[in-house]
Amino acid sequence: MHIETRLPRVGTTIFSVMSQLAAQHKAVNLGQGFPDFDPPEALRQALTRAMQDGHNQYAPGIGMARLREQIARKTEADYGRRVSADTEVTVTSGATEAIFSAIAATVRSGDEVIVFDPAYDCYEPAINLQDARAVHIPLTPPDFSVDWDRVRDAITPRTRMIIVNSPHNPSGAVFAPADLETLADLVRDSDILVLSDEVYEHIVYDGMAHQSVLRHPELAARSFVISSFGKTWHCTGWKVGYCVAPKALSAEFRKVHQYVTFCTFSPAQVAFAEVLERHPQHARELPAFYQAKRDRFRELIAASRLRLLPVPGGYFQLVDYSEIRDSDDINFSEWLVREGGVAAIPLTPFYETPPNTRLLRLCFAKNDDTMQAAAERLGRL
Repeated sequence: MHIETRLPRVGTTIFSVMSQLAAQHKAVNLGQGFPDFDPPEALRQALTRAMQDGHNQYAPGIGMARLREQIARKTEADYGRRVSADTEVTVTSGATEAIFSAIAATVRSGDEVIVFDPAYDCYEPAINLQDARAVHIPLTPPDFSVDWDRVRDAITPRTRMIIVNSPHNPSGAVFAPADLETLADLVRDSDILVLSDEVYEHIVYDGMAHQSVLRHPELAARSFVISSFGKTWHCTGWKVGYCVAPKALSAEFRKVHQYVTFCTFSPAQVAFAEVLERHPQHARELPAFYQAKRDRFRELIAASRLRLLPVPGGYFQLVDYSEIRDSDDINFSEWLVREGGVAAIPLTPFYETPPNTRLLRLCFAKNDDTMQAAAERLGRL
């Protein structure tokens, strides 16, 4: 039987490949971006209570009302944007599902969607499945900023959406207010939508404020804004996220969402509603929590032959390995697992046209023992 693939360029993700290699070679896994410490005790207790109290059946497709109300309150408190919990907030089975649902709901055959390389690997497959085309614009090294003149030049009558990601994965770059102003200027008087991937919204360092598109009324009126409880509450395996979008966009989003996952894990929704209400300080304390990990990790590997790039946001450290070995990043990553005992993520799989760089992504959302073990191995290279 002949099967014609809808995604001919897609194979196993680099995250799965490197995690499998890490397990095979018993390497310290700094590749896939997940914490190796537990979620807060209050959240775990809330989840247990929710299950014991019988919240184990289907939740409403758009999310439990109590959780949506807490998300709406959080959105206003954090970004000054008042949204309707009933018509503008949708709970999803992770941010990846939300990204897919937003694209599938609004992008049509022949449309173009602008993405910025290195781009997270779920964007383009979702675009391709709509018979649309991803238009790749590389971010500008070394700070991975957006060249907005190139964006302006790339916009055509077919441009349907621009996907932005701040704090950016994998580089950690963050938007400034001027970026939002320029983006608003580019899409003004057009039908172009914005998908803003903000899953690391609470992990911004050195006193900076996260520049959500929800802060900008003009952008908020045409945007899907997507976030992740897994990133904020250290429970990536629970796969709970949400999308904030204007009423008309949310209505289209929900049409797709209901047939992709229908609803999201009920006990977790009860638990998140409880901790958002009772422990709002958690998100406010997160920048300092992860900044301490960032600074500790940088201190531990400072004596290695890796060159450390700045990390303004997110929980990944980019390193330049060119003083250690002159090979492409995929080969170096495989060598590093086998010979160095550390798993990392190469950057070139996230480019349409890979540059000649020598950069890897290391995750520092780890406990001290993990970071210490990785640093000792990296220091021997």
